[in-house]
Amino acid sequence: MISTDAKYMKRALMLAKKGLGKTFPNPAVGCVIVKNGTIIGEGWHKKAGGHHAEVHALEMAGDGARGADVYVTLEPCSHTGKTPPCSKTLIRAGVKRVVAGMSDPNPEVNGGGLKDLKQAGIETSCGILEEECRAINRPFLKFISTGQPYVTYKCAMTLDGKIASVTGESRWISCEASRKIVHRMRAESNAIMVGVDTIIADNPQLTVRHVKGRNPLRIIVDSRLRTPESVAVLSGIMAHGTIIATTEENPKVHARYLKSGTTVLVCKSKDGKVDLHDLWNKLGKLGIHSLLLEGGSRLAGEALNEGLIDECVFFYAPKVVGSDGFSPFAITGTVDMAHSIMFRDLSMRRVGTDIMVTAHPERQCSLD
Repeated sequence: MISTDAKYMKRALMLAKKGLGKTFPNPAVGCVIVKNGTIIGEGWHKKAGGHHAEVHALEMAGDGARGADVYVTLEPCSHTGKTPPCSKTLIRAGVKRVVAGMSDPNPEVNGGGLKDLKQAGIETSCGILEEECRAINRPFLKFISTGQPYVTYKCAMTLDGKIASVTGESRWISCEASRKIVHRMRAESNAIMVGVDTIIADNPQLTVRHVKGRNPLRIIVDSRLRTPESVAVLSGIMAHGTIIATTEENPKVHARYLKSGTTVLVCKSKDGKVDLHDLWNKLGKLGIHSLLLEGGSRLAGEALNEGLIDECVFFYAPKVVGSDGFSPFAITGTVDMAHSIMFRDLSMRRVGTDIMVTAHPERQCSLD
């Protein structure tokens, strides 16, 4: 039987998810205030710079918050940023108890919020549904601890594991319901990344269309600057939200992209290509917390082999194209199963006519 604390934390988690993709660079947080077994206040962090979840919930609860229990998915903040510290606000409201789903690893908090509450005589506990609370803020947690973005690779493939036919044809492998999920993933990501071969072959827009949401930054990995100036992501206003990552240092070559407003990001070279470790670090310094990697297979294969992918989302469609199609990861040289890349935490669900599989690679890079 689910405990009372878990029951209300589940509700707080549902509220927190409403802020996904809208709170960058802050985490998504939900809060529920309970008194005498009744919810009297609810809130979630709606956008960066706005009120935090606790403040929204306290506004709804009003004077009833005095002596109430507070359930919040992340430890209340204890520092002054764009808004005052939530720990102090809760103390002034006279709440009786605060239950946090997890502590905040931000060095400016890191237990400080709970400490403030305890010193004020408020009962606290931490760790209720912690795994679920951590899961909704994986990008924030990775960025805070490593300075690098959380990277999700998504691809649609046939039942025999092909992302395109022998001619490179890939539209449309997945069903409309799967494409809608992908566009929601785009809306919840800071940036979306593809290789230059994908740009040349498909000329994708890399925008959010099937759901409501903002467009992410667009990143093209193009070691030799082969991206045609006529492609969609470099057209008009789109160019201002596009970054080309390259090893080409010649400013004269950069000029044809810079004139349209595109950003050229020069990276270290590894084997004649963009060093993805260096690129990941540079993206972190640009403040990118979450990155959606959409291919192609060479870029995805290198990122997986280098331990730079945190999560994979595969959409399997009920189709078969045969052995001469393209695989999602261009990885060669694996001669036995003992050297294959293992995945953990597999989950799956039906999406329209497709099967959606989410998994996390075991092989991850050791950070410098």
